[in-house]
Amino acid sequence: MSTHPAIHELLSIRRFRPVESLPWLLAAVAYFFLPQYLQLGSQILIMALFALSFDLLLGYGGIVTLGHAAYFGAGAYTAGLLAKYGWSEPISALVLSGLVAGLLGTLAGAVILRTKGLALLMLGMAVSLLLLELANHAVGYTGGADGLQGMNVAPLFGQFDFDMFGKTAFLYALAVLLAAWLLVRHLVNAPFGRSLIGIRQNPSRMQALGVSVWGRRLVAFAISSFLAGLAGALSAQTNQFVSLSVFSLELSGIVIVILVLGGVGRLYGGMVGAVVYMVAQDTLSKDQPAFWLFWIGLLLVLTVLFNRGGILGIVDMLRSRFKRGEKAQ
Repeated sequence: MSTHPAIHELLSIRRFRPVESLPWLLAAVAYFFLPQYLQLGSQILIMALFALSFDLLLGYGGIVTLGHAAYFGAGAYTAGLLAKYGWSEPISALVLSGLVAGLLGTLAGAVILRTKGLALLMLGMAVSLLLLELANHAVGYTGGADGLQGMNVAPLFGQFDFDMFGKTAFLYALAVLLAAWLLVRHLVNAPFGRSLIGIRQNPSRMQALGVSVWGRRLVAFAISSFLAGLAGALSAQTNQFVSLSVFSLELSGIVIVILVLGGVGRLYGGMVGAVVYMVAQDTLSKDQPAFWLFWIGLLLVLTVLFNRGGILGIVDMLRSRFKRGEKAQ
């Protein structure tokens, strides 16, 4: 009995391929052979998780918003406040922080997703700015402009302290990123993810087919906010400090830049983009602290002009040319 081509294609997409293990093997290599960069590595993993959360919205749902830092910040402040006021166990605080961010995303998305275009962009920004001002004025709890300090994060599983070398933080962030990636991979390759792509391409047709466009987008928004909250909580727990910058429009812009550099709608795009952006920031800001953003901007312009698929798009293009060359021979 032959399988329908569409079903066969869907099953082949969901099947794990050996190349998918490469980023995780590289992370293991970095842990063992680049111990001096583990603190930077943990921040790269956190930004990769944040970018992965946003990719679910932008790359698969086609939802463009400039306020995704609101949910990163909500997770960061929740984890920070829990750690400051007695809830020091990191994993339960991490999950609770993600749930708070997910709830916020559900409530905000219920309003934001009823709009489109410029109104959607402005409402997304407004949520982030409102939370920033709220955190700035609640000085007694959040520290205001001085940031949230005095956090007490207990050892992971009661055994592993968050040491100054970043070993525990790196493995902790890597485990959370892997779990989040497996979740998103399952979602985007399941019927839910396929419907999101259909909504991104033609919402009117999907509505005519009986799909609740607003409902599917809201679920994606809630899941994305939950994952962004996890990234924010990881940042708070590993740095043991939270500043108002977690709500900034700059952070919302950075995650877009990371996705564009790596490749939108590719699962690994956020990871590749996070590595490129964070390493470039760390390297260039040391050599040229006043001009490193210029080089990031130039790289972004070149990426958009010559390959909108980002770095992974370039890899795909080279691979397809190599295959065509083999066939020609």
